[in-house]
Amino acid sequence: MKLLRMITMIFLTMLLVSDTTMMNAQIRTGTYKLVFSDEFNQKNGSQPDTTKWSRCPRTQAIWARWISDVKETVFIRDGKLICRAIPNTVAPEDTAAMLTGAVYSKNKFAFQYGKVMVRLRTNLLPGNFPAAWMGGITLPQNRPNWYGEIDIFESFGTKKESNHNIHSELTIKNRHHQQKNNFRKAVNVHRWHIYGIEWDREKVIWYVDGVKVGEYAKSEDPQLLSKGQWTFDRPFYLLLNQSVGDGSHGLVPDVTKTYETQFDWIRVYQNTHTNE
Repeated sequence: MKLLRMITMIFLTMLLVSDTTMMNAQIRTGTYKLVFSDEFNQKNGSQPDTTKWSRCPRTQAIWARWISDVKETVFIRDGKLICRAIPNTVAPEDTAAMLTGAVYSKNKFAFQYGKVMVRLRTNLLPGNFPAAWMGGITLPQNRPNWYGEIDIFESFGTKKESNHNIHSELTIKNRHHQQKNNFRKAVNVHRWHIYGIEWDREKVIWYVDGVKVGEYAKSEDPQLLSKGQWTFDRPFYLLLNQSVGDGSHGLVPDVTKTYETQFDWIRVYQNTHTNE
């Protein structure tokens, strides 16, 4: 029996190594090069690299409504970035029921077109709402600042599935736009997986462990483009966060629990020959 378990563990390890090697090889081949990465190898208890990341500010958005910059919500542990949502027992002056952690690369790193890969895992508590995603930079005044968001990964509550979404000016303002902009993959998000996107002038493609799960393409209809169907021809920055739902869509958090998402690494690659 022990021998059987040992053989099974060796086989699973070989699969994991081969999958990761395959995905890295796909990036290395062709004309792509690494332009940004963080392996989160700082010492335990430290904050993430401040040359790459800043703490996100609190806003009225659901994901950001309880953000706090206390050290308990974001820190390094065992070579991983830990983002947490915790019961508010450490900031009595703060009226938030929980305190949540979030970082972004805004004003420190942004890129236009490329490939992003992030290895992470999260918990399966009710109301869980973590994400690895991208936001568009503010454009000069002579260009419309239409909304743009690319969700590399999201997870909702106790569901064993990953969610991958894209939001443009059109998809935000017109819920009946009729182009599929959200995709799901049955996967146990409590285990380690590699989530990624490939983004160029014409489309965004999502992958989970190297397997394609969805694609959103730029329209050829001038009328749709004039309404903001494609708002992704500009630099985007990275965001990593742990949040909880607000009760809508069945995402009711347990404010007495600690929620945690672990980010092992994140890497960005770009084409060296063309900006696409």
